[in-house]
Amino acid sequence: QVDLVESGGALVQAGGSLRLSCAASGRTSPILPMAWFRQAPGKDREFVAAISWNGGSTVYADSVKGRFTISRDNAKSTVYLQMNSLKPEDAAVYDCAARSAAWYGLSSSVQDYAYWGHGTRVTVSS
Repeated sequence: QVDLVESGGALVQAGGSLRLSCAASGRTSPILPMAWFRQAPGKDREFVAAISWNGGSTVYADSVKGRFTISRDNAKSTVYLQMNSLKPEDAAVYDCAARSAAWYGLSSSVQDYAYWGHGTRVTVSS
């Protein structure tokens, strides 16, 4: 079992920045590919970014490419999402997720992730 706890969500003005963190505990070995998703009120959960087990590969949704950066510190069992140039449409609850095996590739599909955190809320004022 892998437990994921997100933090860092806040109210920020449009154009501002935030860094979200996702700390893993429990079964932290092997190191797993992880991702961030988000869900705005009344909308489906959508993919934001994913990172391979060693951080060597990343993938982003087109809507955040160039503004968001996903990274990880495996010594701390933590994945980060640096969000810059925030827009009102970025407001959502952000969840981190982990795949169930280290050899799995990057995925933007909700169904491919076995472990989920409870989310952290990001609010962007215009």
